[in-house]
Amino acid sequence: MFVDRHEAGKALGKWLKERLPPADVVVLGIPRGGVIVAVAAAEAMEASLDVIVPRKIRAPAHPELAIGAVAMAGGERIILLDDDLIERLRVPGDYLDEEIRRQRTEIARRSDLYRRAWPEQQLAGRTIVIVDDGVATGQTARAAALVMKRAAPGEALIAVPVAPPETVGAFAAEGLRLEALATPPHFVAVGQFYEDFHAVSDEEALEALSRARIRAR
Repeated sequence: MFVDRHEAGKALGKWLKERLPPADVVVLGIPRGGVIVAVAAAEAMEASLDVIVPRKIRAPAHPELAIGAVAMAGGERIILLDDDLIERLRVPGDYLDEEIRRQRTEIARRSDLYRRAWPEQQLAGRTIVIVDDGVATGQTARAAALVMKRAAPGEALIAVPVAPPETVGAFAAEGLRLEALATPPHFVAVGQFYEDFHAVSDEEALEALSRARIRAR
């Protein structure tokens, strides 16, 4: 059980610092909650910081349910689709096309918003650690890792405070490295492992980045 995302990030950063070989590491936070974790983790690791904005592709009438994910970076784009779920839900092709378009537009909007608080870093050839506050199925984190492998060839891994063991295994089977500080067997949702898991606003995430930028100066 973590007190909050900041405490989880500090613990994750200290743990990663012992596990990763000394290298030029960049920690990429996934907005919004993942940014809070990433800021604390990067500070604990004495690593560079940046953001990446993947987005889930939402099911019709069930926006909390992901039927895929999209991520963009460095001119590259990755679209992941859960074909079995899409078929089971009978998702129309025109809905899927429009939803992907909406999420690409939202990625551009949020990326522009976050760049006002944090300048884009040079990522090519560096060790990239993509950080979120936790994963369940990990669709968005998976898309982020795949697009970074294309956009900035080099090692790209995902690191989170908590993840179900089956998700860690599924990522490994796909050749993706997912490092989780805790892998509890009785996993229902990420929020169950935090005392404070409030919804993070863009303003809160931007403030955390601004404070980190001041400290970096």
